[in-house]
Amino acid sequence: MWLYEKNYNNSARFVLGEHGKRPLVCFGINPSTAVPDNLDRTLSRVRNESKDRGFDGWIMFNLYPQRATNPENMHKAIESRIHKINKQHIRDIFIRYSNLTVWAAWGGIIQKRPFLKNCLREIVTMLPSSVKWVHMGELVAKQHPHHPLYLKKGLPFRSFDMNRYLKIDC
Repeated sequence: MWLYEKNYNNSARFVLGEHGKRPLVCFGINPSTAVPDNLDRTLSRVRNESKDRGFDGWIMFNLYPQRATNPENMHKAIESRIHKINKQHIRDIFIRYSNLTVWAAWGGIIQKRPFLKNCLREIVTMLPSSVKWVHMGELVAKQHPHHPLYLKKGLPFRSFDMNRYLKIDC
């Protein structure tokens, strides 16, 4: 069964995934055009990695919910209304589940807009301390976690020190 939340005109997507008792949660930067039953390459990769690792579902969130196939087309300044709705959807999922594994997967794209790191900070502060942050592959420049598309299949998850990461300037 699909998890899918978007805004009224489909310019923002807040959550996309498949229900499970033990889902893998993944955070990217911003969504593109993927919808249930028509996943893009990134979400196909997230779904496949979750299954290969023994998770029974997966949930994709983004630090910022604006749909943009090219990160250059993201808002120049944060639109607070959709950011607030995004955080509410994230909060709702984390209330429903406990001890989640969260895959940090935004790559260096976080540097495209100054507000993105602040979005991450706000999201992290509202998550439970039981969250297990992981990344896949080597960290890229400035210690950013790799985007899923640019990794070999089946690389191990490694612990991701979110507190340390949030202190790094980007």
